[in-house]
Amino acid sequence: MNEYFPSNVLQYCPYCGAKSFCAAAGNCLQCNHCEKKLYINASAAVACVIENSAGEILLTRRKFDPAKGLLDLPGGFVNIDETAENAVCREIKEELNLDVDTIRYIGSSHNRYLYGGLVYFTLDLGFACSVSDLSVITVADDVDGYVFLPYDRINSQQICFPSIRNIVNLYAESRKKH
Repeated sequence: MNEYFPSNVLQYCPYCGAKSFCAAAGNCLQCNHCEKKLYINASAAVACVIENSAGEILLTRRKFDPAKGLLDLPGGFVNIDETAENAVCREIKEELNLDVDTIRYIGSSHNRYLYGGLVYFTLDLGFACSVSDLSVITVADDVDGYVFLPYDRINSQQICFPSIRNIVNLYAESRKKH
């Protein structure tokens, strides 16, 4: 996956257009011509854990790559000028047609997301969400299906990303404390 890192893919400076863009210290790319810098930082994303009345976790099936067909938590990228909480409500509505009643932060996990020939670094923010009416679930957007599973029956090898596995585990740990 290293060949898809921004420092290996981005060759032209977005400021002056020179083909002299290269990795500098840390998470920075620098143009050798105009000396401008571009910092590569994590993009925020939300991952939502929703339980039904039987205590089973709602997992979605990914409609597109990366990880097409694997299990995921509903959620997605936080838009510019959007809070994580607003992103939770928007993503759950877009993907499942559900209205979120309450949101509780449970933890975060970093991820590398290969898309379109470039690695994006994400910070996946995990939230436990309550939804009062699960009967109106309708899959849309980038979701191909869904399943409710008890935590102990989730095959972690079928979950799309290590960050999502981590958030599912953080949720399970938080349930033990509450």
